Amino acid sequence: MMANSNANSTGSYVGAIDQGTTSTRFIVFDRTGRIVAVAQKEHEQIYPKPGWVEHDPEEIWRNTQEVIAGAMKQCSLQAGDLAAVGITNQRETTVVWNRKTGKPVGNAIVWQDTRVGDAVEEFSRDGGQDRFRAQTGLPLSTYFSALKIRWILNHASGVRKLAESGEILFGNIDTYMLWNLTGGIRGGIHATDVTNASRTQLMNLETLEWDREILEAFGIPEAMLPEIHSSSEVYGHAREGALAGVAIAGILGDQQAALVGQTCFDAGQAKNTYGTGCFMLMNTGERAVQSQHGLLTTVAYKLGKQPARYALEGSVAIAGALVQWLRDNLGLIATSSDVEVLARTVKDNGGVYFVPAFSGLYAPHWKSNARGVIAGLTRYANKGHLARAALEATAFQTLEVLEAMEKDSRIQLDVLRVDGGMVENDLLMQFQSDILGRPVVRPAVKETTALGAAYTAGLAVGYFRDLDELRANWAVDQTWTPNMPAEKRADLYRMWKRAVTKSHDWLD
Repeated sequence: MMANSNANSTGSYVGAIDQGTTSTRFIVFDRTGRIVAVAQKEHEQIYPKPGWVEHDPEEIWRNTQEVIAGAMKQCSLQAGDLAAVGITNQRETTVVWNRKTGKPVGNAIVWQDTRVGDAVEEFSRDGGQDRFRAQTGLPLSTYFSALKIRWILNHASGVRKLAESGEILFGNIDTYMLWNLTGGIRGGIHATDVTNASRTQLMNLETLEWDREILEAFGIPEAMLPEIHSSSEVYGHAREGALAGVAIAGILGDQQAALVGQTCFDAGQAKNTYGTGCFMLMNTGERAVQSQHGLLTTVAYKLGKQPARYALEGSVAIAGALVQWLRDNLGLIATSSDVEVLARTVKDNGGVYFVPAFSGLYAPHWKSNARGVIAGLTRYANKGHLARAALEATAFQTLEVLEAMEKDSRIQLDVLRVDGGMVENDLLMQFQSDILGRPVVRPAVKETTALGAAYTAGLAVGYFRDLDELRANWAVDQTWTPNMPAEKRADLYRMWKRAVTKSHDWLD
């Protein structure tokens, strides 16, 4: 059953599993997009070596079951109260597991992980960094799943042979979730949607199928890959636990989910999500626009049998993660929200610029050998200036992406819709508006990522009628308007660009 069918769904609510980089949430929404119940649990960030970032997939699955049960219990909900459930997930994070035992062959390799840097160089020597861009919309980078899969196949004993026979399965987190929800070793469904598949660097953007030529180049057996489906259809039903019998009917990578949750259904509409990283997406309609300015071309969503919609994306690796670093590694703040208080102790950045290239620079630079730098330090600089520079780094990186997006799309953005954890920070949002020179708008429902997954699931079973019903749910909570002289804006941005060049080519 596909999206926008006339099926009458039972159930008063829709649910969404929101599996992010640092935590897992289960959120229940009503028909207006209002949150009815929510539960959340963080998981461990594992750093075995410099540049390596891992998660324990089994911990994530346990947490998922806990938060589903917790949210359902909050409002005494039964499985029958949910019309459908959607999944949204951290993208590119790579899980490889055994079909017969359900056990992962090792920890998940997280999207931020840089261990495949040498492989990026190796593959770039024959055809350059854009060797597969025409087919996939993506440059060669440590970011995407393909080279992570290849690394696991090359380093986990005996896994390649089992992968060739289909006994070893690959999935991004959405696929791992769906497989476990629908039965796991007892016939779990091994599938993904077009948005997640488009982040592996293995799917052809035109055909929406695995590209055999690229699979061969990377040495990845097709037998281990999930089936590619639309973002909105009934993939199967949950087999046990608090969701037993509920249709799993929507899958979207987290940034595409936020685009849908922000109801950016028209070509030219854009949103920016401020989470662990920072991700701006612009809907380009049924046309896949190949970037000339360092952006990614990706699938925005595909609703059932309707044509796929595409997007340009600017991915920034480190945004909220920089605030966490100030908290956990330097101890400058006790909680992430304290960063705004600390940053307000100074009137400006004091000439300090913080380029958080902890795992290289993503859009629009794509320099995997860049590393973080703090520039412009003097005896005058204090921890308030560091906090302010950390917040401003997110806004400057967003401006770089926006400029590239406007050049590629030839569309001037009037307003930027924003969401994610950092949009609660008034200082950051005002500076973002100032440095962009245009309004920044926060919607009434801030959990737009989970909402997008709930929307696609609800559309698939007829809980939501159509896109117009979803558009009608969108409402403004707050708007920030620019209040900075053009000359000052240009001066700050010029110094930021100078600081960025200092981070380039740090590693040989």
